[in-house]
Amino acid sequence: MTGIGVEEEFLLVDPRTGVSCPRAEAVLERHRVCCPLPDGAAVHRELRPTQIEAATGVCETADELYEHLAAGRRSLAEAAAGEDCAIIASGTPLCPSPLCPSPDRDYGAGDRFGKVDALYAGVVKAYEACGCHVHIGVPDRETAVAVVNHLGEWLPTLLALSGNSPFEGGRDTGYESWRMVEQSRFPGSGIAPYFADAAGYEEQVGKLVDCGVLVDENQTFWLARPSTRWPTVEVRVADTASTVDEAVLQGLLTRALVRTALADLDHGTEAVPLDPQIAAASVWSAARHGLSGPAVDPVAGKPVPVGDRVAALLTRTEQALEDTGDLNLVHTLLGRLEREGTGAERQRRAAADGEVAVLRMLTEETVPHG
Repeated sequence: MTGIGVEEEFLLVDPRTGVSCPRAEAVLERHRVCCPLPDGAAVHRELRPTQIEAATGVCETADELYEHLAAGRRSLAEAAAGEDCAIIASGTPLCPSPLCPSPDRDYGAGDRFGKVDALYAGVVKAYEACGCHVHIGVPDRETAVAVVNHLGEWLPTLLALSGNSPFEGGRDTGYESWRMVEQSRFPGSGIAPYFADAAGYEEQVGKLVDCGVLVDENQTFWLARPSTRWPTVEVRVADTASTVDEAVLQGLLTRALVRTALADLDHGTEAVPLDPQIAAASVWSAARHGLSGPAVDPVAGKPVPVGDRVAALLTRTEQALEDTGDLNLVHTLLGRLEREGTGAERQRRAAADGEVAVLRMLTEETVPHG
């Protein structure tokens, strides 16, 4: 079985108003004292003091992934409540930006987040975007680069399934994933170029560092990449998932895509390079429309119904999902998503009753009960 690890980013907010709370350090300190986690799971600081992250351990089964994700959310919610905060899983903040600035933060000498702030200035100053990052184990870095090539055409569909950031500064942007729009402002964002081997990948990253647009070789903004810390492929395309179900769906589909890519590579089948402009159009369309469509087929280079891309994704991953025993669960989770709508759609429905209703909906969905 191929291991899955999921990192989830959350916003810390005032539980009454939804205004961002810059209390990540206090919440982390309280969490260390009072909130145990499953083996291998952890919580971390994030770029802004209004954000916090929960990471699962390496999970082999869907049940184990559910357990780790739920435990991370519950324990962070408990620690946050002790600091008069709540956690919510939304790709962007709910409240108007004048009411929830990202305060300046004192960084120690050499702090990497400080370097990020210094380099990207206004692009990152109020950047509170939250994603769901999925790590899937691979044998080595050479294989990781080849797998990333195979994943490119499917990343827009994973994004469409995950859209959960319709609001910016208190206004409806019209996008399913405004987070992706914010992320696209960084240099080298989007679907990674095709790389023939790991050496080519490292050379390109090094050039971007030399050009002064990345802090170091550990930083890229591509939506899938070889991890710099673990023997994994890291897929970073999804908005943070409002529910544990949706995070599990991203994890299982991503694992199935990686396993399918590995099988193709075993048979000598390499990925087809994508046209960079069509790839960017496909990501933009997914961020704009989500599951309401239309989508852009990044290989054919033409608009298609988004349902066709979801169906193609299921066809692509069917054997891998069957092999891991996850096929029925994925169909169930996709059916629920189609019936209830994406996180963005649910946020919009709640917004008909005001911002507090959106906050209540997200608070309830973020932290599982029972």
